[in-house]
Amino acid sequence: MNNMKKQRIHCLQHVPFEGLGYIESWIKEKQHHLTYTHFYEDQYQLPALDQFDWLIVMGGPMGVYDFDQYPWLKAEKNFIEKAIFANKTVLGICLGSQLIASALGTKIFSNDQKEIGWFEVQLTPEGKRHFLFDGAPETFKVFHWHGDTYKLPEDATHLALSAACANQAFAYSDTVLGLQFHLEITPDSLHDMLEAGESDLITNTYVQSKQQILADQTSVTKNNELLIALLNKLDERSQSKLG
Repeated sequence: MNNMKKQRIHCLQHVPFEGLGYIESWIKEKQHHLTYTHFYEDQYQLPALDQFDWLIVMGGPMGVYDFDQYPWLKAEKNFIEKAIFANKTVLGICLGSQLIASALGTKIFSNDQKEIGWFEVQLTPEGKRHFLFDGAPETFKVFHWHGDTYKLPEDATHLALSAACANQAFAYSDTVLGLQFHLEITPDSLHDMLEAGESDLITNTYVQSKQQILADQTSVTKNNELLIALLNKLDERSQSKLG
């Protein structure tokens, strides 16, 4: 679309080994403008609300309530809440989705099962009808790395679930999306996550071995294709917000 405007996208990144992954390739292709807040650096800055159109909140091994170890979490959650209610486009992945849910007033807690590896998610009836998943298969395999979950925020739409975790994706308004799973995974980012979190790969029903995870490279490409479709739909819907 020739009349598509260039979005100003700001990314909140919590650890060096969980970056934007394939999202960065999409941003470059669309020629959108990208800025970062790196919370793992000693000096970090959050932009003013009028300095960005999109906010992307990435994952990390910390929990939403780990304020003592990561005091910036309180400022981050308040910032996310302000961005949502300033009508920004907000995408949260894994910890990012939990932070969005928390900013919307719901509880985050440990799931009964950790889910690490390639496991299927299923669209809910609402997810099948939602514009963001229009054209997506009803069931698809995605990459997971999470132990926490959340209650669905009030007024949010439940989009997807898995055998191990009931709340895998939700939408709040047309341009706020939380995903527990990692469609942005690339071969490089997969190796980075495995190197940083190998101690999490304990024998469990929903935890795969490093070998099992690395063996499924076909799903990386399929996840990226799903991601592109989601980002394009978010982009189209959010264009009307730009003056």
